[in-house]
Amino acid sequence: MRFRMNSLVINKLLFVSFLCFICWIIYLANTGGHSLFFTLVRSFPYGDKVGHFGLFGMLTLLANMATKNAMFTLANMRCLWASAVIVVLVTLEELSQHFLSHRNLDLYDWLADMAGISCFSLLNLYVANKFRCGKDVNPTKLNRE
Repeated sequence: MRFRMNSLVINKLLFVSFLCFICWIIYLANTGGHSLFFTLVRSFPYGDKVGHFGLFGMLTLLANMATKNAMFTLANMRCLWASAVIVVLVTLEELSQHFLSHRNLDLYDWLADMAGISCFSLLNLYVANKFRCGKDVNPTKLNRE
């Protein structure tokens, strides 16, 4: 008997694994810890911003895949649930840095996070529409059910 996992289970495992990785990175940064990743980020110009863009963008992509592009309508616009949740959580995490001695509140970090979330959400919508994955993911089409 062969064990088979469907793509949704794999997507959820990837999302949870990547979320754990990001939580570990945030924990290290909040406690003043050191990591090879921090050294790598400091080794090139704007590495910190590129890291924020990539980490939270990839988290968004994986979250949207794990939720099968679940959407809601807000002000006549379709929005991805996972992207919206990540925007809120990332904003709270960035704001919390104001209260930590090892961190500093940086608007440009938050903007890099938002750019990553936005770009990877759009990439997700493009790929989903191109290959017709999940439900109707056209953000301009209203849900009139």
